[in-house]
Amino acid sequence: MNSDRIAVVIEDDADVGEVIEAILIEAGFEVKLTDTGAEGVELVRIHAPMLTTLDVNMPGMDGFETLKRIRRITGSSIIMISARSAEIDVVRGLSAGADDFVAKPFRTGELRARIDAVLRRAPAVAGLGPVESTSFEGSPGLESSGWLHHDGLRLDPARRVVEVEGASVVLTRSEFDLLARLLQRVDQVHSKSELILELRGESYASGLVTHADKRSLEVHVANLRRKIGPADRIKTVRGVGYRLNRRGVL
Repeated sequence: MNSDRIAVVIEDDADVGEVIEAILIEAGFEVKLTDTGAEGVELVRIHAPMLTTLDVNMPGMDGFETLKRIRRITGSSIIMISARSAEIDVVRGLSAGADDFVAKPFRTGELRARIDAVLRRAPAVAGLGPVESTSFEGSPGLESSGWLHHDGLRLDPARRVVEVEGASVVLTRSEFDLLARLLQRVDQVHSKSELILELRGESYASGLVTHADKRSLEVHVANLRRKIGPADRIKTVRGVGYRLNRRGVL
């Protein structure tokens, strides 16, 4: 087993925790399992895991607060796994920095596929340190330096840095990957299905895109609009998807 492949599982349901642990062990991880958010944060601090999964409903500190605290110390991959799958819960989780949100009950094959997809998008090194130091900040033409740029946006795919009007902006992994895709083909309309599959790293074997996938994409787009502003930088093409826009152009 690769000693660098450590995962922290924060889950207060022992049966579910054992299932997640088994999936991760099969994927080659050494698993650290706990049933409280406070212990989970400490495990992340000690072990600098490649991946963390966490529930929402837990005794003491809930999953949302746990997620916020973990995001302050690491930019590594985080998946929320919860029976609380109402839209407001998914939005809160993704907005707080989760890379994916999986509803219970889940199918083991789907969870494994989502884990693999999140890890494919992860930087090569994702250790401890504030999110700003390991994640994404940064703009469509391609400069000789490798930066993508368009209308005040600049993005460096190699260093995962984003700038808006010269100022650094911190993005989640999914927000960064979404913006990079849009910047690669500025005037092209990108379908929701295309963007969802891009965020997965590649399509699932079935290529299935669910309503939950589309809602998650909408949340990422809304958060990205808020961070790179103004909102009309990303134009919604009704019934199709999204494209980058020049400010003030309808």
